[in-house]
Amino acid sequence: MMKVSATMPQVVQGTTEGKPMVLTDATFFDEVAKQPVMLVDFWAPWCGPCRLVGPIVEELASEYAGRVAFGKLNVDDNPQVSQTFGIQSIPTLLIFKNGQPVDGVIGAVPKAQLERKLTPFLGAGARPGSP
Repeated sequence: MMKVSATMPQVVQGTTEGKPMVLTDATFFDEVAKQPVMLVDFWAPWCGPCRLVGPIVEELASEYAGRVAFGKLNVDDNPQVSQTFGIQSIPTLLIFKNGQPVDGVIGAVPKAQLERKLTPFLGAGARPGSP
């Protein structure tokens, strides 16, 4: 059984190098538009399943650093973006390509499932650790 931590993993604002960036209503669209591929975790601090997904997003951000950007958006603090994308259940993870949503999942899913969702948007043979 996976241990659920009391707090969300540390995220660094404005970076894509190995850690998810903190996104807000004010920064979301600019940051997503800058990234060829970005996975955004829509979450809230009180959400138990979000605490399960958080460490997975952290791992993927490290493993896919330089090839996929990762962001986290607290839906309680940022209702405008959440409403724009019709986020009604969390965690919701959306994949954006060139600023447009192209895929996503709702709920706590295993790391392998998120990787399967990301792979088609990375180009041929793109896996963690590959150039």
